[in-house]
Amino acid sequence: MPLFDTAAFSPAELEARLRVHRLPEVGPKRFHKLMGAFGSASAALSAPASAWRALGFPSASADARRSPEVRDGASAALAWLERPGQHLLMWDDPTYPALLAEIPDAPPLLFIAGDPSILERPQLGMVGSRRASKPGLDTARAFSRSLAGAGFVITSGLALGIDGAAHQGALDVGGQTIGVLGTGIENFYPQRHRQLAAAMSEQGSAVVSEFPLDAGPQASNFPRRNRIISGLSLGVLVVEASVASGSLITARLAAEQGREVYAIPGSIHHPGARGCHQLIRDGAVLVETVEHILDALRGWQNVGSPPAALALPSKPGHPLLDLLLAAPHTSEALALSAGWPLPKVLAALTELELDGRISCEAGRWFGRAP
Repeated sequence: MPLFDTAAFSPAELEARLRVHRLPEVGPKRFHKLMGAFGSASAALSAPASAWRALGFPSASADARRSPEVRDGASAALAWLERPGQHLLMWDDPTYPALLAEIPDAPPLLFIAGDPSILERPQLGMVGSRRASKPGLDTARAFSRSLAGAGFVITSGLALGIDGAAHQGALDVGGQTIGVLGTGIENFYPQRHRQLAAAMSEQGSAVVSEFPLDAGPQASNFPRRNRIISGLSLGVLVVEASVASGSLITARLAAEQGREVYAIPGSIHHPGARGCHQLIRDGAVLVETVEHILDALRGWQNVGSPPAALALPSKPGHPLLDLLLAAPHTSEALALSAGWPLPKVLAALTELELDGRISCEAGRWFGRAP
């Protein structure tokens, strides 16, 4: 069943909200202004155009209320909601994410493919360059594995590069991840990540969008979706970014929303590190190990306790490396063999992977002989 409280309003009101949501030049602030002025979307649609003009709305918004495109789009959204695993979350629903509700332009509704309940779980945003280096991608995936293994939901934008590596890293360890789109869910972009998005929806994670289902990839949509990534998250980690990267927009929004900003430094000769260095100069937390993030976020409800020491030695003789040099293991098998809790195993694997001593292929870890 779709996620919305049908007792809270009638089917007609639901359709009216979907129609208002599709009107031109009606973003989150104007949507909420209409609801405050008229009390319901149904009443807003029935009000005379002069009442809309008195509220400062452009003629294009009021004139489109009864257009076939708006009506048919709302009907298509209602049909979409009838399919399994597809939901609509309203801003006035009691299960609307509390952190997201705090931001000044919170989305009035969210379309969700997958598990909507994870939007309330503690999240860490991970963002970075679309044209990331191989080390940057490896770092994003390794950090994501450890953070997801420690109980955090990894939230990103499903873009190419760092975003995709972050989502995949969470899935690698059976963790949860949320992809926030800059398009409608039915007009997915980028197409190269369609399979990743489907895997997320099917494996207990979620893909969300505030845009109408058929909304295309307009340039202005992507900075707008960044406020949702930061708004859902306790903090945002920037893995690799140039000074012109959109990831810095997400970081700025996170800071404005009172979230912590983390940045991983890199070589002074690498253009992809300059954005992170700028963030660190501006006050972001410099991150070298997963421990720097877990220490800051320790104690959040439903997050597993991180190990006492995450920066474990990466050299021959390390117990996990010894096991992997003997035979490939999954993370879970390593935890059983070593007698360690899974979060401690995942943190240690991150350090070993970043040191180039191990690699992960098809869900199994392989040791690299010195």
